[in-house]
Amino acid sequence: MEWFAEEYADLLKVEFYGNTAVEWAAAVGIAVAVFSALKIMQAIGLEQIKKLAGKARLSQANLFLDTLKQTKFLVLLLISLFIGSHGLTLPENAQTLIRSAAIIALLMQAGFWSVSLLNGWLEHYRATKLAKDPAAVTSMTAMGFIARLGIWAAILLLILDNLGIDVTALVAGLGIGGIAVALAVQNILSDLFASLTIVLDKPFVVGDFLILGPEHLGNVENIGLKTTRLRSLSGEQIIVSNSDLLAARVRNYGRMFERRIPVIIGVTYQTPREKLEKIPQIIRAAIEAQDKTRFDRAHFMRFGDFSLDFEYVYYVKSANYNDYMDANQAINLYIHEIFEKEGIEFAYPTQSLFVEKIPDRKTA
Repeated sequence: MEWFAEEYADLLKVEFYGNTAVEWAAAVGIAVAVFSALKIMQAIGLEQIKKLAGKARLSQANLFLDTLKQTKFLVLLLISLFIGSHGLTLPENAQTLIRSAAIIALLMQAGFWSVSLLNGWLEHYRATKLAKDPAAVTSMTAMGFIARLGIWAAILLLILDNLGIDVTALVAGLGIGGIAVALAVQNILSDLFASLTIVLDKPFVVGDFLILGPEHLGNVENIGLKTTRLRSLSGEQIIVSNSDLLAARVRNYGRMFERRIPVIIGVTYQTPREKLEKIPQIIRAAIEAQDKTRFDRAHFMRFGDFSLDFEYVYYVKSANYNDYMDANQAINLYIHEIFEKEGIEFAYPTQSLFVEKIPDRKTA
């Protein structure tokens, strides 16, 4: 038994890469303990935030809950190994490798947490502001992309700096290379900057009804980094590059608060003057009888080729096209009914042929 104990003690004193078995076992034990403690802390944190979110119904609690769930297993493992390795005597290269791996893992984890917080906040902002301010939602979507790009760019630079790479020289080199890339993809960059212009200047937002020239019209469905998508009245999707969209003359009906309607109607030349004098009052009564209309004017406009023309103008106090058509139909029916009662006839293209009889020369 004593012989076995002596052999076992000698085995524990055997060194592996400059450390005894006892030291290796202690390092592994510390790493396991640290890893277990970190996992327990994560579980407790998740449970406490869940309770807080359930009681107070705080969106911020749910935001932190989703963020904490982004903690990566590999990151906790590398941190645990780094802490456990402090009790070992390792070559400088190995220590540098372990330290660099742990720092890179922490930086990556910071990136995951930051992006998760940003995405959660943007989603909350979109849900609360979409109905009230679509323009703000559009702006935040583009700004969110830029923010995520900035976060990962900063993480990448910090990782390269930790690896001993000269970041200053790299940034300068990227600047020179960026010029060449910009020249090669100038069309894409043109659309990208056009997208930022749309986001910042807000000539239209998601939901607006646009008319682009004589052929393309529809509701804005999405404003992307390169293209804007419209849903046409007939159902198909219209895709327009952002640079072309900004170069075009766009009619935005989403910013229209009321619709101005000019109308010309004609009556026959045989209409008596006292009836002509009543027509502006009839038209005004027809317009004022509607709920969503506002009368502007009605006048005997001109002597036409085959009719006496009246022009009237009114406003529909709604941007909705169906509201306009309903009001227009009601006004037309009202005018038609009163004209029938008053015996006023609508004019239509006619020609009168007058034949003059020439005296016979023999009779003369």
